[in-house]
Amino acid sequence: MSTVHTSTDRFAAAAAIERDAHPVIGAPSDYDDLIARIGTRQFVLIGEASHGTREFYAERARITRRLIEECGFSAVAIEGDWPDSYRVNRYVLGESQDPGAETALRSFQRFPTWMWRNREVLEFVRWLRTHNDATPPSTPKVRFYGLDLYSLAASMEAVVSYLDRIDPVEAQRARERYGCFDRLGAGEGQAYGYALAYQGALPCEQEVVAQLIALRAHASDYLRRDGMNALDEQFFAEQNAALVRDAEEYYQQMYRAEVSSWNLRDRHMANTADALVEHLGHHTRDPKLVIWEHNSHVGDARATGMAARGELNVGQLARQRYHDRATLIGFTTYDGSVTAARGWGEPFERRRVRPARADSYEALLHEVSSPSFWIDTHQRNIRDALAAPRLERAIGVIYRPETERQSHYFPAKLADQFDAVIHIDRTHAIEPLEPTPAWTAGEPPETFPTGL
Repeated sequence: MSTVHTSTDRFAAAAAIERDAHPVIGAPSDYDDLIARIGTRQFVLIGEASHGTREFYAERARITRRLIEECGFSAVAIEGDWPDSYRVNRYVLGESQDPGAETALRSFQRFPTWMWRNREVLEFVRWLRTHNDATPPSTPKVRFYGLDLYSLAASMEAVVSYLDRIDPVEAQRARERYGCFDRLGAGEGQAYGYALAYQGALPCEQEVVAQLIALRAHASDYLRRDGMNALDEQFFAEQNAALVRDAEEYYQQMYRAEVSSWNLRDRHMANTADALVEHLGHHTRDPKLVIWEHNSHVGDARATGMAARGELNVGQLARQRYHDRATLIGFTTYDGSVTAARGWGEPFERRRVRPARADSYEALLHEVSSPSFWIDTHQRNIRDALAAPRLERAIGVIYRPETERQSHYFPAKLADQFDAVIHIDRTHAIEPLEPTPAWTAGEPPETFPTGL
């Protein structure tokens, strides 16, 4: 996908993009045409070019509010753990004891905590609760779910807790099955994967599959209680059991690398989205789902360097399964700041984002005069301007500017990756709910040359 680009090529392409770009100025009408293009579609996947940028979260929430209010979307599903997100779900439905949105978000304690415990998510959860509280009794409320599979221990606990309430005998069997992980001294996923790969431990695969089969086999018995709450709680438990099964396989492969752990994770998230839509069908005749994840998950992997590595993602699977019923929306930025860590599990900081490389899509979009805008990649003029492959930047929860080319850029075809792209030229770090003194102080001035 590598191509040599001259500044003349970039300026000409930027001028072509500018003719059809839609400015984003904070007006209520900013996304009118985007909402109209989405129309009656069932899935809208909205990305982010980093896990720590305020504007990405804010604009994604703006679009989602309109999708809920104007297009009847039923739920929001995030790149977050299922049990932690379900606590938020209970809060926005008015079914929990949490006194406020901040409390409902407190289950997000696993690194990176700022990813969902931040000011923008807090405001959206507050809005969603207010929206649901004003919903007439005959209208389904909007729900909030997690798609990820890192909550191995928490999900096992949730399954046992559910069974303790409804079937104590089966709860004891679940404890015995899940006790396989305790016998390995590996209640958390990475420790389990390490024990299998390097300590000769036997996998718990049979036990977690047996538990999922048992839960599904008893589903009709568990649903004999009246009301939709019984159905929701059974669904919550069954998805936790499915997560444990998938997480077991994910962590088993993490060190063995026999199967791409990336593919296992994204298939799990896509399958969870499928299960959500099926479940939401019990609440509404027209279930629709908004998905919030990183660009690397929601942009079609076939249009990036991931394809050459045999990797797929949620966006690709959504297009393959749902075709024109799915819309993929990505974000880009040229420079600014970001909340990120220097390494996995390390403290978060407010760090500067370097100006994008000249051979990147971000640099191309930087030449458009509007500081914030969105583009429809299906428009011929836009597609032609974006036709030449370029590099694209991705910052996750870790930012390494000293090795930025290797760590954060990948080849892509932006017009094939997304249906729409929102570019915000200069962005700012998202504010965690518990900002540390280091985050508040920000990053000290660079002491080495820029543009490496």
